Amino acid sequence: MQEQQAGVEVVKRGESAPSPSLRVLDVMALTVGIVLGAGIFKAPSLVAAQSASGEAMLLTWLLGGVASLVGALCYAELASAWPHPGGDYHYLYRALGKGPAFLFAWARLTVIPTGSIALLAFVFGDYATQLFPLGPYSSPVYAAMLVVGLTAVNIAGIRQGTRTQNLLTALEVLGVGAVVIVGLLFTPALVPAEAAPAPAASSGTAWGLAMVFVLLTYGGWNEVAYLSSEVRGSRRTIAWSLLASIGLVTALYLLVNVAYLRGLGLEGMARSEAVAADLMQRAVGSGGALVLSVIIAISALTSANATVLTGARTHYAFGRDSVLFNGLGQWHAKSNGPSRALLVQGAISLALVGLGTLTRQGFETMVEYTAPVFWLFFLLTGVSLMVLRVREPDAPRPFRVPLYPLTPLLFIGICAYVLYSSLAFTGLGALAGLAVLGTGGVLLAVEAVRTRRGSQGTSPKATSSPRLQRTKEAT
Repeated sequence: MQEQQAGVEVVKRGESAPSPSLRVLDVMALTVGIVLGAGIFKAPSLVAAQSASGEAMLLTWLLGGVASLVGALCYAELASAWPHPGGDYHYLYRALGKGPAFLFAWARLTVIPTGSIALLAFVFGDYATQLFPLGPYSSPVYAAMLVVGLTAVNIAGIRQGTRTQNLLTALEVLGVGAVVIVGLLFTPALVPAEAAPAPAASSGTAWGLAMVFVLLTYGGWNEVAYLSSEVRGSRRTIAWSLLASIGLVTALYLLVNVAYLRGLGLEGMARSEAVAADLMQRAVGSGGALVLSVIIAISALTSANATVLTGARTHYAFGRDSVLFNGLGQWHAKSNGPSRALLVQGAISLALVGLGTLTRQGFETMVEYTAPVFWLFFLLTGVSLMVLRVREPDAPRPFRVPLYPLTPLLFIGICAYVLYSSLAFTGLGALAGLAVLGTGGVLLAVEAVRTRRGSQGTSPKATSSPRLQRTKEAT
């Protein structure tokens, strides 16, 4: 037996496994690329509609950044102490056991990254169609092409995937920066006669819903945990890369919303169906809509590529421990990536694109579908941090959460509130997401039966997860 450099995963001699190949720049590009997605061109109008004033709206976006930073501090400790391609899956397994980890992995396979890839593919298709229409099914065709193309790029190898990501993230940041510059410098400020009356004071329900949209737009920074075993340098590298990325995204989000507010006003933002397009239209005329289509297409492409790359890492780690899904746990040495997991993820995302072609429900419904499941497991990951502090107090922790236990308790509280909000203030989409998660409970029961049979000699694979050890590991 040999151990991976990070000391997190024991593999058989001659078996391929993740190796450190990512630089700090690669990690930051992936994190910023996932978070700084197309949501910033849609969510601000939804948040404005739930806000009592422009100041309250900006405060909500700032609090979203602070909440993300609190969560990033918790993830920084987990990722630096136990770098592993499974990310949250590994932390849940170590702290809470196979059941919660299995359900999380099932949710990753069916709800969270695959749904995000399909949604982003449709966003890309919608805006690519404005540039080069391909007929009545132009958007789904573009969406399917994106899923196939990005899956192929990442199967080709980690370097191809990260080089693509670095380029796309640079273009995305420049595009968002262009919106900020146009909004702040070239859009005439609203005069009192143009400004519509402010909306009525925001209720607690409205503020809770606004935070759901804001934190969805910030979502994705935790994906970097799935790359923790592939980062060069010390274990603290992943922590500082994550914190720097959150700081950059928060600054950009605040600037973009200041630009929207200056150019359109709060009521104008709330009424807008395409807030960035309306801003560009007011600043530079109809030509701005074409430029914006390119920017949003690049943003969707960037986030989709990063989600494809990181999403497959959980499926790989899941497959290494599962009897039912063991085909996913293969690492391709030549490409230094989980090729089978990428293929399965791409197939499920394509199926969701096909479903979306028939029953597209819009941005809000996708929020409803993913948010409760996402925040449930976010909360459990925060709990895992505290469990592991008790269970493995002597494990090396290159980065420790400051102000422990207040910081993880605050993170758990934030997750609990947004979980409640995503259930109380949304509709049937939330029930659909939970129903899909519930089917994972049936598969978990089947997995338990198969594992029990294997432990009696039917299958040596089904023994008690030697690859994801829950005892203290060598470093």
